[in-house]
Amino acid sequence: MTAEDQRRKRRRKRLWGLLAVPVVAALVVAGLALRDGKPDKKDDRPVASGQGRLDVRETVEKPPASTVGVMGFRFSIDDMSPGEHDDMPGMWATDKILAKGIKSTLAGFRIGTDASPHDEVWRLRLSGLICGYTRHVTGENRTAVLSRSSDDRHAACNHVTFVDLDDGQKLWDHVFPLRSSAYDDPSVTLVHGTVAVTWGKGSDAYDMDSGRRLWRTEATGDCRDTGAAGGRALLFRVQCLDRKQPATSWKALVYKVRSVDPRTGRTLWTYAPAAGIRDVRVPSTDPAVLAVSAGDTEFTELISLDDHGRRRTTISLRNSFYVGECMDETDYVVFDDCQTIPVSDDQVFLRSKEAGGLHNSNWVVGFDLATGNTTRKFESGPNALLYPLRVSGDKLMALRESDDHISPSALVSLDPKTGTETPYFYFAVPTEGYTLATPDLSDVLVQNGRLFFGARSADGPADSKQKRWDWLVLGLESLAAAKK
Repeated sequence: MTAEDQRRKRRRKRLWGLLAVPVVAALVVAGLALRDGKPDKKDDRPVASGQGRLDVRETVEKPPASTVGVMGFRFSIDDMSPGEHDDMPGMWATDKILAKGIKSTLAGFRIGTDASPHDEVWRLRLSGLICGYTRHVTGENRTAVLSRSSDDRHAACNHVTFVDLDDGQKLWDHVFPLRSSAYDDPSVTLVHGTVAVTWGKGSDAYDMDSGRRLWRTEATGDCRDTGAAGGRALLFRVQCLDRKQPATSWKALVYKVRSVDPRTGRTLWTYAPAAGIRDVRVPSTDPAVLAVSAGDTEFTELISLDDHGRRRTTISLRNSFYVGECMDETDYVVFDDCQTIPVSDDQVFLRSKEAGGLHNSNWVVGFDLATGNTTRKFESGPNALLYPLRVSGDKLMALRESDDHISPSALVSLDPKTGTETPYFYFAVPTEGYTLATPDLSDVLVQNGRLFFGARSADGPADSKQKRWDWLVLGLESLAAAKK
């Protein structure tokens, strides 16, 4: 038996040892059994009605036949060196592949496996370190990422690549004219048939099928595009310099949001928030919902806009019990990544702050986009926390996280019309996965009946004498799906 075979045998023994974690609920006795079957057929993927292959994917999840949750995928490593730090930007899933960004590479792993490095089904080496990505995926499982011109962290972030997530094929790539990474942070997003990139001094749009550039705009005067949000529509964040303010003051930066025709680049409307805004993000482009920081570092308001960019209502988060979060842009400008602020056609959902105390709890509340009034409240109950994740048809997918690690966690569906909660599956997570399996620290994805948690980075042990397994992706699914 080779050393590699022995290592894999030890990993299998260790995995099944971890799965013998005692769980109170009988529903999760099967808990984290790793699935060992063939991936679901592509024709069985749940898709939203009326969606085409060039649309940004909006799948509708169906309740599984069993509420027993099992481990459907895991990716872990044990070979990091002391002091090593690896960025892992972006995570995407299809019906059969879990794809992850790892430094300068996109790697695709087959769902249903316990994977380690070199177990990937495909690997795509990019021009350099990944420096931007979008959570959006098309109806035929394609997405776009940005990469630097080399593996130097200071190299220009000036490459955009469109990739097929099922087979790792690079469909096309382009270089855009960003000369330096010192001041301009590019972003990329998807909208129907179009890949849009902005890098401060300009913006490009490319046709998904051909890779042909559709249009380019260049920054003029004191304003520049600093973020692109996609999905059903295309919005750009515009940052302007107010020369009446001291150059060192944050008040010297003024923000606007403009809606753009993705095929022509023509501005459809522009919305300017009130003065004193520190930042703007976009949880949704259609209906348009903005998350703004008004004088604070955290979000203080959600602003709902109509089809003409006029304000409908404002939902205040200032000194309230509600929490709105979007991806930190310290390393990547993912302008529309607000994974715990899902938006439906007529509501936006937020979670409350934790109650704390002996039996911690919180709730999820819906807000009407026309009036700003609260609509429906879902309580977590004691020793649990609710996280809204994404809209699925007319329902809201949410994570019910066990706060005491005794009762099971669950993926649930919340019905804003009736106020009912439907469990999709219950699951437990061993101690090694506690920090990974929470939306506060990880990327979270609900796709094709599965729930994935993905690390945004990985760090080596404190000293060379330590050797540990680091969980980088954890995928969970219903036992019924695993048996197919």
